Amino acid sequence: MSATPVNDTVPGSLATIRDAMAPAAVAPGSLQRDAFGHLVYTGADGVVHGGVVPVRAFPIDGRLEDIALVGRDGHELAWIPRLDALDDASRVLIADELSQREFMPAITRIVSVSTLATPSRWVIETDRGPTELLLRSEQDIRRVAGNTLLIADGHGLYFLIRDLTRLDRGSKRLLDRFL
Repeated sequence: MSATPVNDTVPGSLATIRDAMAPAAVAPGSLQRDAFGHLVYTGADGVVHGGVVPVRAFPIDGRLEDIALVGRDGHELAWIPRLDALDDASRVLIADELSQREFMPAITRIVSVSTLATPSRWVIETDRGPTELLLRSEQDIRRVAGNTLLIADGHGLYFLIRDLTRLDRGSKRLLDRFL
């Protein structure tokens, strides 16, 4: 059985549909804040979209690429392959918005654990300062990739361990009891 080649010029072909559905790129000056501090995106067609939100495709690794601008209705309005390709003003607006939206402290040290059973209260040091977290269950610790762990706090916050191998010996020993 032979495969039939796809003609990208035929209306209704996958390429035509893909191109029609593809979000627009962000043009310089098309992103700004309104009087209430919300992001406003003006598309290439001149349509103004208020309350847009930048969303990373890969939020855990924190790359400055593959970012979507999403409207209030949840639909993608624009795709930003690389943040450094934008003009300075747009880049600063998106970076500020991402830093407010993506609060995920990275754990640098586990100081102590209240009990070796769950629920337990952990005293930790993060890249944003010392704090405590409540671990309700061992299932709240998830391996996301390689040596990266994501820990869900009982209060709804998420903490990241970027590289398990870089923790000190005491932190690893405490963490091993829950993995």
